[in-house]
Amino acid sequence: MEGELARVEAALRTAVVTDDPFLTELTTHLVAAGGKRWRPALAIAAGRCRSAGEVSDEVVLGGVAVELVHLGSLYHDDVMDEAATRRGVESVNARWGNLRAILAGDFLLAKASEIAASLGTEVAALLAATIGDMCAGQVRELQTAFDARRNEEQYLAAIAGKTASLAASACRIGALVAGLPRTEVEALTRFGQRFGMAFQIVDDVLDVVATDEQLGKPAGNDLAEGVYTLPVIRALSGTEQGPELATLLGRPLATAEIERARALVQADGAVQSALGLARQFCDEATATLNAVDGPCAGDLAATAEALLGTVPTS
Repeated sequence: MEGELARVEAALRTAVVTDDPFLTELTTHLVAAGGKRWRPALAIAAGRCRSAGEVSDEVVLGGVAVELVHLGSLYHDDVMDEAATRRGVESVNARWGNLRAILAGDFLLAKASEIAASLGTEVAALLAATIGDMCAGQVRELQTAFDARRNEEQYLAAIAGKTASLAASACRIGALVAGLPRTEVEALTRFGQRFGMAFQIVDDVLDVVATDEQLGKPAGNDLAEGVYTLPVIRALSGTEQGPELATLLGRPLATAEIERARALVQADGAVQSALGLARQFCDEATATLNAVDGPCAGDLAATAEALLGTVPTS
C-alpha cells in the first residue's frame, strides 16, 4: 500500500493549502509532523477488496477526508487538554494560541466535509454523522473527568464515539466509493468499528506504559487530565494496588503523583487485562472478514493482529 498512501499524503498536503499563508501555516503544521495515517490506510484497504491494483482517486480522497477529520479533532483536543506537544512538535495551540487552533481545526473539518460532498451524498451524510458521533463521545468522556467511579460501560461508550466511529467510517467510505456489494460494505464497517475499539484501548494502555519519546507527547497525560481509561478502571478494582490508586485520583496530580499512579496501574495486572479486551475486539474484527472477498481481507486481518504488538514489553 505504499504507493496509495503516498498518494494520500500528497493529496492531504494539497487539501490543507489555502489562499492565506498564515492559515496554511496553521493547517499544515500537524500534517508536516507526520502520523500513523492508519485511518486512510483502512479506507485504502477497503477500497482494494476488488483488486490488488491501485485504487481510484476517489478512494484516495475518501482517505484524505477521514484523516482531515482526525486532524481537526486533534487541534481541538489539544486546546481542551492545554497540550504543549503533539507528534513530537509544539502543538498549534501552544505556538499560536487557542483561538487560532480552534479556527484551524474548524477549517480542517470543513475541508473534510467539502471533499466528502464531492464523493456523493451518502459519503457526505456519513462523515457528518461521524463528526457528531465523535463529539458525543468526547462529551461522554468530559462528563466523567476526574471521576474515579467511571465504569467500563461509560468508557466503552465514549471510545465508541470518539475513535471507533471514525475507523468504521474510514472502512465504509473506502468500500462505498469502490462500489463494493452492500454485504461487504457492512462487514468492513463492522471490522473498522471493532478495530477502532481495540486501537483506542491499546492507545490508552500506551499512555500508562510508554515513554514521552515513544508517544511523541507527555506520557500519563490521561491521568493528568482526569481521564480514567480501561487499565486505570481495572486497576482501581484490584485488591492490592487499587486502594492506594484511589487515594491519588479524583484531582489534578503533580508529576511525581502521575508517575506513582502509572506504576500502580502497571503493577496490578490491569494492563494485561485491558489488552485482553483489545484482543477480543481484534478477534471480532477479524471474524467479520469472513464475509469479504479479495486481497484486502488478509491485509486487514494482519493489521488487527499487529496492533497488539505496538505495546512495549518492558
